Amino acid sequence: MQFVDLYAQYLSIKDEIDTAIADTIKHSSFVRGPSVEAFEENFAQLMDTKHCVSCANGTDAIYIAMKALGLETGDEVITTAHSWISTSETITQAGGKVVFCDTEPDYFTIDPAQIESKITDKTKGIIPVHLYGQSADMDAILAIAKKHNLWVIEDCAQAHLATYKGRKVGTMGDAATFSFYPGKNLGAMGDAGALITNRDDIAEFSALFARHGGKNNHLMEGINSRLDGMQAAILNVKIKYIEGWTRLRQQHAAVYSQRLSNVAAVTVPQIREACEHVFHLYVIRVDDRDGLRSRLSEQGIPTVINYPRPLPLYDAYQYLGGTSADYPVATQHANTILSIPMYAELTEAEILQVANAIASCK
Repeated sequence: MQFVDLYAQYLSIKDEIDTAIADTIKHSSFVRGPSVEAFEENFAQLMDTKHCVSCANGTDAIYIAMKALGLETGDEVITTAHSWISTSETITQAGGKVVFCDTEPDYFTIDPAQIESKITDKTKGIIPVHLYGQSADMDAILAIAKKHNLWVIEDCAQAHLATYKGRKVGTMGDAATFSFYPGKNLGAMGDAGALITNRDDIAEFSALFARHGGKNNHLMEGINSRLDGMQAAILNVKIKYIEGWTRLRQQHAAVYSQRLSNVAAVTVPQIREACEHVFHLYVIRVDDRDGLRSRLSEQGIPTVINYPRPLPLYDAYQYLGGTSADYPVATQHANTILSIPMYAELTEAEILQVANAIASCK
């Protein structure tokens, strides 16, 4: 068994993928070109948004979005204490100062109740992360942003097609960013990313900035962050299947939760009311996490810890002086979380094998 079987997904659409790759080679459309333009249109349509600006990866997308929103040196940006480092490192790279906020006990996402205490006269924006495939509490976050005149960038790297009260994540803030890293719900066969927005000014700036500030008419100093033509061609094939793959993930998660809900030692993922969780990861909580992980490994069942420490407790952020007491929920989660196999191509037998193995570990 694998934690994620990308080859199984490839085999399910092999002929279409092979044709897309061959066509890219035939037409030498390796950087931008028709496949990239088509993907930008296709993804914008999928997300019910006006603009999609593709770029090299999801990390660049966050950086570009902040530059488009005018982040300046010394500006503060509030984000979650529990996520992958892309979200926070790009704040620093864009010239800002990262301000971490603890997470909600049930949903792993930034806790709106604690955001206002982090706001100062230097605060410019908030970046909620829709972690593991579930939306943050966007009504509360947007209300705070409006009250304090802050922008909001939604980090949707793990939440393609997740919804919040009937709205797709990524359509509520000023801009949103996506990663198409191979293991994502919509994944390329290499790095790829995009930002989406309904604001013309953000889209125009982002497209210029990501492409050296304009070709042969440089209106600004930009960066080189272009979506690879091969990856765009592959994504144009996969985007036709993302809705079906999402339903399969949700079905798999429902079986896991049904089987594990009565296991006293296990806390299954909670789904926010009126929201759709897309289960990029299926993350349980177990006090004896390391013991369970070891026993599952002995049975050939792979697991991953996403993520083993709150971001502010890494050496990279030692200068901020944060302690585990400052982020008690994120710290407790980091010590108990365990991601178990989750991908659309999982078989019912494999799901039951994992669930039964967890249930039998006392």
